[in-house]
Amino acid sequence: MPTSNAAAPVKKKVLGAKSQKATNKRKEEDDDNGDSSWEERVQGKLIKPADQLELTDAELKEEITRILTAKNPHAPQNIVRYSFKEGAFKLTSAVDQMAVHFVLDGCLIHQDSDEARRLAAHKDLAEESLAVDSGPGEEKTDILDAPRDGGEEEEAGEDDRADSVASKTNNQEPKSTNQFNYIQRASQTLNNALRDRSCQTTPPPRRNYSAAASQWDIYDAYVEELHKQEMKKEQQKSRKDGDKNQKKLTLKDTAGDDKHEMRTAIKLLERMVNQNTCHEIAQDFKYFEDAADEFREPEGTLLPLWKFSYEKAKLMCVTALCWNEKYPDLFAVGLGSYEFSKQGRGMVLFYTLKNCTFPEYIFPTPSGVLCLDIHKKHSYLVAVGFYDGCVGVYNLKNKGLEPQYKSTSNTGKHTDPVWQVCWQKDDLDNKQSFYSVSSDGRVVSWTLIQNELIFSDAIRLSLTGPVSEGPDGLGEVTTAAGTCMDFHRQMDSLFLVGTEEGNIHKCSRSYSSQYLHTFHAHNTAVDAVKWNPFHPQVFISCSSDWTVKVWDHSVSTPMFTFELNASVGDVSWAPYSSTVFAAVTIEGLVHVFDLSINKYQAICHQPVVSRNKSKLTHLAFNPIHPIIIVGDNRGCVISLKLSPNLRKKPKCKKGQELPEGHEVEVAKMEKILSLLRDPEQSAH
Repeated sequence: MPTSNAAAPVKKKVLGAKSQKATNKRKEEDDDNGDSSWEERVQGKLIKPADQLELTDAELKEEITRILTAKNPHAPQNIVRYSFKEGAFKLTSAVDQMAVHFVLDGCLIHQDSDEARRLAAHKDLAEESLAVDSGPGEEKTDILDAPRDGGEEEEAGEDDRADSVASKTNNQEPKSTNQFNYIQRASQTLNNALRDRSCQTTPPPRRNYSAAASQWDIYDAYVEELHKQEMKKEQQKSRKDGDKNQKKLTLKDTAGDDKHEMRTAIKLLERMVNQNTCHEIAQDFKYFEDAADEFREPEGTLLPLWKFSYEKAKLMCVTALCWNEKYPDLFAVGLGSYEFSKQGRGMVLFYTLKNCTFPEYIFPTPSGVLCLDIHKKHSYLVAVGFYDGCVGVYNLKNKGLEPQYKSTSNTGKHTDPVWQVCWQKDDLDNKQSFYSVSSDGRVVSWTLIQNELIFSDAIRLSLTGPVSEGPDGLGEVTTAAGTCMDFHRQMDSLFLVGTEEGNIHKCSRSYSSQYLHTFHAHNTAVDAVKWNPFHPQVFISCSSDWTVKVWDHSVSTPMFTFELNASVGDVSWAPYSSTVFAAVTIEGLVHVFDLSINKYQAICHQPVVSRNKSKLTHLAFNPIHPIIIVGDNRGCVISLKLSPNLRKKPKCKKGQELPEGHEVEVAKMEKILSLLRDPEQSAH
């Protein structure tokens, strides 16, 4: 039986025959080509290229040293940062020198790592299994396929063991790379552009303080400190004795301060949350301009903004609106009822454009509110007229919910509802005063003196016509019920009064016994009358007879009459133009007119509320911003932004500046009125 030692010489002889044959074949090819590189390469000689540079022995022996450093030549060396410790700008010593030129994700692992050991063990196990599975027939085929050179070749016996095959597989040498034929690959990216960034802040303010202290100053300071210590000891003794009242007062004051700070913080937080919630509306209020106005000129639109409502006021009607001229984002709302059978409590609310979810101030009233007015100079004073005939003045600086001033039956209160209140300029003694008009026919002047209201009747309204005879044969004057009033902007003594009979009386505080003139204006009660804020002779009125009329107080007939096909609740002039005004109707429509553009019809008809659910009652222009607010009979107030066509300024010729000011607005209105006046009236 042959052993493993007998099979090994046969294998070596076969491999030697193969290598000898390959060597002889390469030699024959080199001889045929006439190339002697094989012998020279075997002897260790190199061939000198034809284009090699000729160098001397000294140049060949010269050593050229190249030093590689880790410094980045492109890194900035002059970075300056502010040192808060030294209070000056200083150069930064630490510079980031690392520059990444190329990054490539690979799949190589370290040979000493655990993962590498697991892969190597798995590979060796696979090779061993392959060697064991291969049979003796494969080894025999390798021997038979080898070239035979005479007697040196011997056939391998059929009794070769598997151990010899495994030893042959393990003895194979790894294949080495060709040292003379290789390729080097490299890549370089573009250098990033250099940028310098710097920042400089203003240093905190500093002050130098110096003072000289003498011995007397030091002595006085010690004496004062000793006196304070003695006072503290006395206070501690008094507290220990049980001064409970003083403790309670101190606790109340502290609690009051804490509540005020907490209330302020909560109010600011509420405004911030509300502005974040209504961010889009705030952006529209500030920046939105309807670009479609260019294609529908001269008509315009109204953009709805915020809607203001209070849960406890949903069953009440908005009876008055008034902006605060000192704080243009704040406005007051009067709530009550116009129906006799639904009278009850009322309310005065103050809203701000910064928070539409909840009022800033809430004043509940025992009677319905019908009118209110905010003082132009003292913006914290608000005059209010009630349905029961009382008038009151609220002070927003006070913490209470009751009015600071209020009329009673002993101080001349009205016997019928108060429909209008108007503040006047302070008198020579700097005392505030306002006027009120009521259905009892009295126009009363109220003056604020200390803590009470002093009244005086300015005029008593009476019907124009014959005096009716009383039961005793005495002449009895029939009183006229006043519904609205307004004072002239330039002449403080001149004012207008509207009545339920549809007349408008021009009155003066200097003549309390007679009218200056009477205008037979409307067929029903006059709901509102307003002087033009620019032109001194023009005023406007509206009524439930569906009409709005523009008047010249020197002419008995109206200059313009507009029918709106519904009862008109309120009308108001725009604060930015002498020819623009707006009106609201009970059908929920807002009408905006501009006499300089169209003298016959409105340039904007827009529904604001549903016709079947709500009715508009009042409106008011903001004194600064191009918005209006309208109120309905459900206690809601809606703000609307005027489009550019509704506040357009007149065009001017090229190269000329657009004139502005009070005189320009007066001239614009006068130009329109001159087309309607008779020649005799114009000459007069």
